[in-house]
Amino acid sequence: MEYPTLQGKLLMRDYGRNVQHMIEHAITIQDREERERCVAAIINTMQSFFPYLRQEESRHVVYDHLAIMSDFKLDIDWPNGMPHPEELHLHPEPLPYNTTPIRMRHYGRIIQDMVAEAVNEPDIDRKHFLINRLANKLKQQYLIWNKDQVEPERIIEDIYLLSDGQLSCGFDGFVLKHGWQLVPKDLKQAQATTQHKKKKK
Repeated sequence: MEYPTLQGKLLMRDYGRNVQHMIEHAITIQDREERERCVAAIINTMQSFFPYLRQEESRHVVYDHLAIMSDFKLDIDWPNGMPHPEELHLHPEPLPYNTTPIRMRHYGRIIQDMVAEAVNEPDIDRKHFLINRLANKLKQQYLIWNKDQVEPERIIEDIYLLSDGQLSCGFDGFVLKHGWQLVPKDLKQAQATTQHKKKKK
């Protein structure tokens, strides 16, 4: 009995030594047509280990594994061309991650970008809309890290700090409404006047 450790290096453990022996046998077959039939049976066996490899978009993966296990010595009609060893060891280009420091990490970078958009927004109505969304979003993010109830004044202060004070002028003209919406003071006063008139009637 020959121990597996004496049978040479196992190139891909996922498929096992029997599949590797089948590939080594296919290399020795002289008749090309017979060798192609043998490889087709091997491919079917390899796909039975991982059924998702039967999908058309994953077919090239099986043939890449076949090339590796044959040490790139198998002469067949490769569907996508004969793979080269250097092609299988290519690394993707590094992603250009944003390394700009995050002012308040518990809010994240997206909130910081939203604040910047609100600061640069020239339309006053849209600026009001963005501040409303910011107030609600900051509350949600804050409660993820701090389960205690968050005061509205804390959210206003954080928006002020995140905007480097550039949204401070807006806070003097806004008051907090239930539901975490910021509405202009004059709008609140108009609503109060309307309600007062209705009571008088």
